[in-house]
Amino acid sequence: MNYLTVENIAKSYGELVLFEALSFSVHKDQKIAFVAKNGTGKTSILNMLSGYDQPDSGTIVYRKDIKVSFLSQDPKFDNTLTIEDSILASDNPILKIISNYEKALLNPEDSGAYQDAFDAMERHQAWDFETLYKQILFKLKLDNLDQKVSTLSGGQKKRLALANALINKPDLLILDEPTNHLDLEMIEWLESFFAKENITLFMVTHDRYFLERVCNEIIELDEGQLYSYKGNYSYYLEKRDARIERDAVETGKAKQLFKKELTWMRRQPKARTTKSKSRINDFADIKHRAHQRRNDHEVQLELNMERLGSKILEFHKVSKAFKDKTILNGFDYTFKKGERVGIIGKNGTGKTTFLNILTHTDQPNSGKVVKGDTVKFGYYTQNGIAIKPEQKVIDVIKEFGDYIPLKKGRQISAQQLLERFLFSRKKQYDFVEKLSGGERKRLYLCTVLIQNPNFLILDEPTNDLDIVTLNVLESFLLDFPGCIIVVSHDRYFMDKVVDHLFVFQGDGIIEDFPGNYSDYRAYEDSQPVISTSTEDKKDKQSWKQNEVSKLSYNEEKELKNIESKLNALTYDKKELESKFNNPNLSQEDINKLSKELQAIIETIDAKEARWFELSSKLEE
Repeated sequence: MNYLTVENIAKSYGELVLFEALSFSVHKDQKIAFVAKNGTGKTSILNMLSGYDQPDSGTIVYRKDIKVSFLSQDPKFDNTLTIEDSILASDNPILKIISNYEKALLNPEDSGAYQDAFDAMERHQAWDFETLYKQILFKLKLDNLDQKVSTLSGGQKKRLALANALINKPDLLILDEPTNHLDLEMIEWLESFFAKENITLFMVTHDRYFLERVCNEIIELDEGQLYSYKGNYSYYLEKRDARIERDAVETGKAKQLFKKELTWMRRQPKARTTKSKSRINDFADIKHRAHQRRNDHEVQLELNMERLGSKILEFHKVSKAFKDKTILNGFDYTFKKGERVGIIGKNGTGKTTFLNILTHTDQPNSGKVVKGDTVKFGYYTQNGIAIKPEQKVIDVIKEFGDYIPLKKGRQISAQQLLERFLFSRKKQYDFVEKLSGGERKRLYLCTVLIQNPNFLILDEPTNDLDIVTLNVLESFLLDFPGCIIVVSHDRYFMDKVVDHLFVFQGDGIIEDFPGNYSDYRAYEDSQPVISTSTEDKKDKQSWKQNEVSKLSYNEEKELKNIESKLNALTYDKKELESKFNNPNLSQEDINKLSKELQAIIETIDAKEARWFELSSKLEE
């Protein structure tokens, strides 16, 4: 059953052409993700679907009598209402019945009105619906139903808008970055909600695990063309790479044909036959295909940042609390060279406060934070970039630096850095106010990197970034030789970038987990369910000591992590060894592969030694 048909839509802003002649459709039970680079029109298309904007040409047609809900990045509410009033103000008829019942409860003298409201609740089975919407609000941490909308943060308002969209149970739900402002627990709940609810989805999201687990089709806008992939994110990656490879082959063939036809064009006789005229007309198309090039960038940098000394960053019994809310409670930690730490935890557990104390933009109540003399922070906050009127992109980054030094005396200029993060030379001379929200975040990221820090702190860097930019950022961070701390709800990003986690449990409890996010979830899922009362929560780190195992809580996790890492390393070793079978390897290639193989073997030896050390404790 067709819910939505989009035919030949186009959109331009002055000379900037976002897209032309785009067509697609959405059918019942499809869960579609729309993927494109920042600035190519994702938000414009969503605004057209929602009616906030109109295409320059083309049509958008919804099936009659279907219910559609839209989640925007900037939801609007009546600030005078409470959370519950905002929900009950919906057009949903059952919510109106619930609203009437709530009002009747406030006026018990009018027994007739109360009885009518009660009967309506019974007749429409509204009791279950009331339970549902309160459960959704609870899951999204909006359980203070009497709180005024005017007092909510931007993230809370986004979650309230999401709750409104889900509660209305639409036939078609259109979502713009639904996982922004959700913590990891909320995201995983939303995934399971979509798995069991019969809702058709069309969404823009950068969360690749969410794409993997929720969507059954991906539509990609790439170089002005739409491509459809009937599968999840893994399937999309596989087929997209195959398509790009085919396009590269076709472009290569077109270049060869272009050279041949160019020679013919230069020596063609003046007298033109019908056949030669046709060939001349085809020449323009061949020329266009031969000059196609992709605007993808590989980041492979040997950064020459200032060397970190022996003392990097130390926390000594640091405590921090706000009234009755404890963030840190005697926290001790010494950072080592090359550490890559991910920070996870529910909203409100103090992750950003921790970063502010770390960078001395906030002070602890007690204890001290000692920073090494050689440490140079690069702090990417959630606040974004301050825009000055009529300032160009290139001028913004040059305020912070002209180049990043590389090894062997080389350097990467501000222009080259912008190019690597997908700002073309032409785009670099655009005014900043013309950039999309995601492009501004990308520019802000470049202003942090151009300062050549040796200790990167990234607070939700993936919000509003498209998947292409995320791949570029991940490549940059994998090359980065300094320390990295990342706060992110993007599980795919965390898995790729970090080595261990600080898990903020609340009440000042911070658990140091030796692995990435997927390792942590696998470990948590394997543990027996225990009480989650406040007292038990405080004792969480010691409860395992009552087990037969003689390993500590962290040693148990480390052992499991080593076992999974050894499997991965063994696979990598086999893959690398197979590459030596290539008879076309140069001596340089052989030397490079040998070094890589030696490094893997040494890592395996170290992991195995630690595995035997931990295993021996179990046998004592």
